[in-house]
Amino acid sequence: MKRLIYTIAILLTSCPLWAAETPASEGSGNTFSEVVVILFLIALLFLIVSLVLLKTVKVMANEIKNPALLPVEEPARMLEYSEWEASEKTSQSIWAKLMGLRPISEEKDIMMDHEFDGIVELDNPTPAWFMGLFYATIIFAVVYLLNYHVFEWSPLQDEEYAIEMKAAEVAKAAVLAKSGEAIDENSVKASTDAGIIAAGKAVYTQNCIACHGALGEGTVGPNLTDDSWIHGGTVNAIFKTIKYGVPEKGMISWEKTLTPKQTSDVSNFILSLQGTNPPNPKAPQGVKL
Repeated sequence: MKRLIYTIAILLTSCPLWAAETPASEGSGNTFSEVVVILFLIALLFLIVSLVLLKTVKVMANEIKNPALLPVEEPARMLEYSEWEASEKTSQSIWAKLMGLRPISEEKDIMMDHEFDGIVELDNPTPAWFMGLFYATIIFAVVYLLNYHVFEWSPLQDEEYAIEMKAAEVAKAAVLAKSGEAIDENSVKASTDAGIIAAGKAVYTQNCIACHGALGEGTVGPNLTDDSWIHGGTVNAIFKTIKYGVPEKGMISWEKTLTPKQTSDVSNFILSLQGTNPPNPKAPQGVKL
């Protein structure tokens, strides 16, 4: 067998040499090489099939000469009823234990005196799963009472609500602080920054010209360029007046229209109008600062 394998290996390695040594003519050189390779492959396939058949015949011959004895299984013995009953008692399944099931052979032991129309009531115990659930609820109730009402380790629902509301207020303040929405009449700061003044002028031009004039000289509303103020001339007082308005004098509340950042910008723009002396100013009103 080994010699045969060696022979096949030599043939496989020498096949390319045959093809290389074959003289290549213009019309038939390549065709002759292909024919040689095909014939070689067919012979190799035939040889492999022969080897497989030879191996099969040898195995069959050995089996015929020395047959292997199959193990003989003994037939299963039929259990007596008493033996089966004993095995059922000792090997009760987990499902039967959880459901509180009893074998039929024990019915006579759990029959009650209550009988109706030939039907006898059985004194079946409560299933184990139900009793386990029942005891678990008792343990849960005791733990809940100690946790929430005795030692107060965990907050109650109303306390949880208060905690969540405080956390929400903190988170809201942080978000508003980042977006500039946390500005109010108490925290607004006066500024002469050119960007803030320009943003405030844009807000003023869009919303305030109708009552205070294009240059702050005053028309229906008061003059914003002099040093007299009806409701205060600080940036905080101006912010408050714009935010809440003066309804009794026709000044509407801009709290729902302008953002706190826009109100702050326009307040600083109004402060920048002081002393500009526009043409045709309205007479001073209010208290002179």
